[in-house]
Amino acid sequence: MPKTALVTGGSRGIGFGIATALAKEGWDLVINGVRAEESITAPLAELSAHGVKVGYARGDIGSVEGRAGIVSVANEFAGGSINLLVNNAGVAPKVRADLLETSEESYDWVIDTNLKGVFFLTQAFARGMVAAKKADSSFEAAIVNITSISATVVSINRGEYCIAKAGFAMLTQLFAARLGGEGIPVYEVRPGVIKTDMTSGVTDKYDNLIAEGLCVQPRWGFPEDIGKSVAALARGDFPFSTGQVIMVDGGLTMPRL
Repeated sequence: MPKTALVTGGSRGIGFGIATALAKEGWDLVINGVRAEESITAPLAELSAHGVKVGYARGDIGSVEGRAGIVSVANEFAGGSINLLVNNAGVAPKVRADLLETSEESYDWVIDTNLKGVFFLTQAFARGMVAAKKADSSFEAAIVNITSISATVVSINRGEYCIAKAGFAMLTQLFAARLGGEGIPVYEVRPGVIKTDMTSGVTDKYDNLIAEGLCVQPRWGFPEDIGKSVAALARGDFPFSTGQVIMVDGGLTMPRL
């Protein structure tokens, strides 16, 4: 029986790289985003071309109503509970402001989406996964969280983003501990500098840093790098590694002399 994955923020960037990797492995997909469905027909069609079913759950994970709609659409599409939740959606600060200038408005917006929203979306789907496994012990489920090296690497011009990602990393640990006894692994994938629309405004900065040795592997990361790691976790290639962090950063965070 086909398994279903929900990829939040899955119509572009890292999320689309993840969705593509899962589609190639035969996963039916529910893609979440905030744009109208008619504006993302091309990526949805590209995913469908891999021979899988693809649905769209429009909704803002930062709002109660948005999360409720996502859960309803995804579970209806799956005919019960989804098998895999990939928490990828997130926002960057609208303005990269010095830590001493960070506004409450920016802080609340980033935290509500990147941390609070993810927590309660995960909670909702975890409840469904636990219920599905109790009803059918053969039901397979997992959760993969896409965080960032910003969980531990300081950027003083986007402190609210770093705080959210650090909390997100703890969220992985919490749900891994809670769901381990239920047979539901929870993993964290921690990307480094990835070439997406989110990093397009700082391309020159990172081109220079990479050329100067920022990463052990002297290149940008790409969405497909993240997709391959998620696909391996989704296949169950790491069955005894719940709660663990998979670094996909080209060695950027490796201590070096």
